[in-house]
Amino acid sequence: MAIQKEPGQKGVNWSNIAVGAIMNMVTTLGQPLEVLKTQMAANRTQSMFQALQTVWSRGGFTGFYQGLIPWAWIEASTKGAVLLFTATEIESAGVSMGVNPAVAGLLGGMGGGIAQAYATMGFCTCMKTAEITRHKQAAAGMSPPSTWAVFADIWRREGIRGINKGVNAVAVRQCTNWGSRMGFARLAESSIRNFKGKGENEKLSALEKITASTIGGALATWNQPIEVVRVEMQSMSKATASANRPQNLTILNTLAFIYRENGIKGLYRGVTPRIGLGIWQTVCMVSFADYVKAWVKGE
Repeated sequence: MAIQKEPGQKGVNWSNIAVGAIMNMVTTLGQPLEVLKTQMAANRTQSMFQALQTVWSRGGFTGFYQGLIPWAWIEASTKGAVLLFTATEIESAGVSMGVNPAVAGLLGGMGGGIAQAYATMGFCTCMKTAEITRHKQAAAGMSPPSTWAVFADIWRREGIRGINKGVNAVAVRQCTNWGSRMGFARLAESSIRNFKGKGENEKLSALEKITASTIGGALATWNQPIEVVRVEMQSMSKATASANRPQNLTILNTLAFIYRENGIKGLYRGVTPRIGLGIWQTVCMVSFADYVKAWVKGE
């Protein structure tokens, strides 16, 4: 069942901004899966073992945490705040109007995903990519510029569009990501509730909540092609750029380029680590967040 507002409550739950920021910081414990997923999506001919070796070569264990401090933390806290606040308000409004919990979760996740993409993720993702690019250059024996120098160079050459390059793909990804995660998770909760013979107002156990979020997180990876497109659009690597790569990338021509170069398998590179990442993020932002929101409200 979706989280509903307490009886008599008016206005919005501003506390969800803080809850979202904190809970999404917890999701950054999955940063190694994020780095591995991005490595495989950007280098679509690599096997998972080769991707692991490549990431390890960029600093051993610390290579799996590139871009985490401070940019992934900044991104996680800001986008988590926007996501949970927006998604909860949409979901609560939907449930109060009699919308099915799964549909309300779908709409909340979609709205929250779009809001976080355009509000926070363009700048932060650009900075994370710049940081990882620096590590790649250093591993190749080059003397890399500072992260801010990379940022300034992008700003001089391409302005705000360069900083937000690929943000439309990010918005599509986040819309489908969190719409699917929350929608499937709420649908799984309803199914578990029906299977167990529990009423709408009966609480699910912690294990049942986590199981529902696990299902939601795993099923939500159907949109991996959008993630691969996003990685390709935001790639700053010139060394691996193909001569057939379109000059001005859009979602559609990038999708077509990847398909021509690597086939359908190329569009699903990195899906395995992303399943693990999606499960972890959904458990944190749906199941655990439900408990934290209830605790904050004193339930």
